[in-house]
Amino acid sequence: MNFQRFSKQNIITNSLIITAYLLWNFAIGGIRTDHIFLIGLFLTCFYLTNGTRKFIIGFSIFIIYWIIYEAMRIVPNYEVSTVHIREPYEIEKYLFGITINNNIFTPNEYFNNNHSHLLDILSGIFYINWVPIPLAFGIYLFFKDKLLFTKFALVFFITNIIGFIIYYIYPAAPPWYVDLYGFDLHLGVKGNTAGLARFDDLIGIPIFANIYNKNANVLAAMPSLHSSYPVIVLFYSIKKNVNKWIINLFGVFMIGIWFSAVYSSHHYIIDVFMGAIIAVFTIASFEKLCKYKIFNNYIKLFVQKI
Repeated sequence: MNFQRFSKQNIITNSLIITAYLLWNFAIGGIRTDHIFLIGLFLTCFYLTNGTRKFIIGFSIFIIYWIIYEAMRIVPNYEVSTVHIREPYEIEKYLFGITINNNIFTPNEYFNNNHSHLLDILSGIFYINWVPIPLAFGIYLFFKDKLLFTKFALVFFITNIIGFIIYYIYPAAPPWYVDLYGFDLHLGVKGNTAGLARFDDLIGIPIFANIYNKNANVLAAMPSLHSSYPVIVLFYSIKKNVNKWIINLFGVFMIGIWFSAVYSSHHYIIDVFMGAIIAVFTIASFEKLCKYKIFNNYIKLFVQKI
């Protein structure tokens, strides 16, 4: 047994981190079951074996991302900048409007009036995997190529941070908000399942209802980070040179997420486009930084710990 995991320093450090995490969540909205689960997972992995300890250290990048996301509850973006409701709608209608009987509809409005059980099921399946598939791919990379895993995790993290910053610079209402409330600003609106409610109804389980009830930032449709993640997964699957059928599967997953975001009225096409652009920009910038020795050395230091 490696007793280094149970050193006095590790126990004290972890105790302080967990205490701070609990106090933090208590202050910003209360402690939930998922917070307790995360603590249990962290402690189990850290103290179980040397391998699980390295695993949880590696995935600490994703844990930090989640904590930052939750922190957005403290200062909502609508308290920082003006919320844009009409503008994204009008831009979407101008660029991608669909004309029917001399009336122009956004693609979201069109799908609200023209949906099917098949597309409801497919969009739900795609959308429910927007986090599980990137995490599963991350686990695969962790065991197959820790250097590439670290790059993948960092790009994922940086992409989210850029997205969060834009949320505060340009708060934007999602399409379902316009459908329910028009162009008037209503503060304190909770997350809504929108078109994904049809998936919940079809399978008889409130999967998306439970997810969107915990949404930390409702007025944050631009960019669509849902649309960023599959781009990152696809790029690093190609870089890893995995089997072509897996790469093709990730390509289908990417297109499916993009379609589902619009079909379910959670995002405009312009949101999807911006999400994809931010992912491409982050990947390109990060890969360029990796050409510098000093930057690579820092990455390798982290890789040595996992």
